[in-house]
Amino acid sequence: MRPSQLYLAAALLLLAEACFAGIGALVKLTSESASQVQVVFFRNFFALLVMLPWIYLQGMQILKTDRWYLHLSRATTGIISMYCFFYVISQLPLAQAMLVLLLSPFVVPIIARFWLNERPSRLTLFAIALGFVGVFIAIPVSGGPGNWLMLAIGLLSAVLVAVTKTTIRYMSDTEPAARIVFYFSLLTAIISFIPVPFDWHPLPAVAWWAFAGMGVLAAAGQMAMTRAYALAPASDIGMWTYSSVVFAGLFGYLFWQEPVTMAWFAGVLIIFYAGYVTSRQRLF
Repeated sequence: MRPSQLYLAAALLLLAEACFAGIGALVKLTSESASQVQVVFFRNFFALLVMLPWIYLQGMQILKTDRWYLHLSRATTGIISMYCFFYVISQLPLAQAMLVLLLSPFVVPIIARFWLNERPSRLTLFAIALGFVGVFIAIPVSGGPGNWLMLAIGLLSAVLVAVTKTTIRYMSDTEPAARIVFYFSLLTAIISFIPVPFDWHPLPAVAWWAFAGMGVLAAAGQMAMTRAYALAPASDIGMWTYSSVVFAGLFGYLFWQEPVTMAWFAGVLIIFYAGYVTSRQRLF
């Protein structure tokens, strides 16, 4: 792999995580005025609307695929993960909610090892552990039965996210990024619509604007993430997923005045150093 290819993959994943943290902020904004069913559906529906012009420009032939089972599998794990994660966001501060989801980089190399036969080096494993430590230094999770339940739900979401990302890597040899993202948006919109008529209530204007923003960020984030995992192995760039806690901390401070402490800054430095170690090791 060329060094420039690895750097590009890392940059794309950083962009994706910024988009996903932005979605988390918008989900938190709408959690008081919209039901979880509505949030999940409109997040996927607006992402699908954003994707349609892109698919039209690419040409309808890009939709031809023989790997429906992988697209359906990714959509299924992805939508269950959304329900779990959006619930956690509605119950916890944004930065803490993003923290529990950051368990997924720890799971990705394990899945990739057995599914894709990608062997993470010892330095990669060290960097993953270092980043994990940095996350908990940045935003410690307090005890209590409620938080333990949130941690369990967040862990389930993280495992499903790891499966989703590894699936992207597995199918990227034949499926271009636009096709993967389009079918994910289409299938999740269809599946998540099923419970909407049973849990519908009127929404304020701000919720509709937030849903539209989710669609744009979701499409951009999915495209960037899909392209990143097509360029580089999951075990080498998955570490950059930790960057979302930085974006979540920033959004939480700006919009909800969630405190940013020196411990948070120290954890951020550790996280970025771990990501730097992960990228640099492939160059030598």
